[in-house]
Amino acid sequence: MPLPPVFRIPEGEIEERFVRASGPGGQNVNKVASAVELRFDVRASSLPEAVRARLLARRDRRMTEDGVLVIQAQRFRTQERNREDARARLQALIEACLAAPKKRIATRPTRASVERRLGSKRERAQVKRERSSRRWEREP
Repeated sequence: MPLPPVFRIPEGEIEERFVRASGPGGQNVNKVASAVELRFDVRASSLPEAVRARLLARRDRRMTEDGVLVIQAQRFRTQERNREDARARLQALIEACLAAPKKRIATRPTRASVERRLGSKRERAQVKRERSSRRWEREP
């Protein structure tokens, strides 16, 4: 199966904001805005219609109700590395939506597997029935 084509996102469609990162980092973390908040408006993007629909249909907490995808990157100490990380994560998300999901073919369990399942259920029921009916006597 051929690989899906790599889709490039135009620079004008990506909005980046640099903010202070949270977590440990000493004095540096309080002074430098090294974390990146990348915003990508999916509805107004130049993505193909099928890819846009699949991206909007994903149940992703990073997607706002307006169809804006917000990716926050703060793994690295430098602005540039965090910027590259956010863009790579956006690219990976879009490439995951490029290929249409495979349609599931409904199948039925084999007769033998149904019999095995029902047999094990009967055995468990028997064990439980015996537990409730047996009188446990205390030995002296």
